[in-house]
Amino acid sequence: MLLRLDKIISSSGIASRSEVKRLVKQARVSVDGVTANSADMKCDPEKSEICVDGVPLRYSEYHYIMMHKPAGVLSATEDGRGETVLDLLDGPTKKLELFPVGRLDKDAEGLLILTDDGEFCHKVISPKSGVVKKYYVETENPVPESACAEFEKGIVLADGLHCLPAKLELFGDSEKRAYVYVSEGKFHQVKRMMAAVGCPVTYLKRVAEGGLQLDETLAKGQWRELSESERVSIFETIMA
Repeated sequence: MLLRLDKIISSSGIASRSEVKRLVKQARVSVDGVTANSADMKCDPEKSEICVDGVPLRYSEYHYIMMHKPAGVLSATEDGRGETVLDLLDGPTKKLELFPVGRLDKDAEGLLILTDDGEFCHKVISPKSGVVKKYYVETENPVPESACAEFEKGIVLADGLHCLPAKLELFGDSEKRAYVYVSEGKFHQVKRMMAAVGCPVTYLKRVAEGGLQLDETLAKGQWRELSESERVSIFETIMA
């Protein structure tokens, strides 16, 4: 597949398209050992060796990042009200045009996926895909066992909104901790569902999406690339 040289290099996060033109003018870019003379020349990134300052480029059309989002950070690309998850990125990754896959409340923490693949993002967040998100919650009041049956039937929120059937799993012998599994992503949904059964949430953490588990070795605010197998695992079923 032939692509413009500036697109290939900018997709790596090394430089923007305008910066690639400057690199080419400075004779810092080569293709198969020959110094490039134009940023709009076309080549196949799968077959050609493209180097910047003598370092071979690793090209990927799309990028997929797992982040351990900390509380207090917005799941947005930009916002005048505070820090966003993109502000946590650094190095070449910061120059990629990434965006969050779905939302995670500002005061919540845990697994958040970032990508520049719009089709992948749509598939993950579409209810038709049935990707189940798993949350760990701590509540103000003890969670009654009867709430589990209510979740299975489909919680009706205070404003009359009917939620799809979900799963509430009590956490061991603790009365104020539980796991919540939902396949939707409505605004503050988990908090509103728990409030509907009389258990306001005091702490919320997303620990999985489909078969993808949060890498607990990532400190809050840290991130890493997803492997191909991890990306595929997002679409695995984890809730009957």
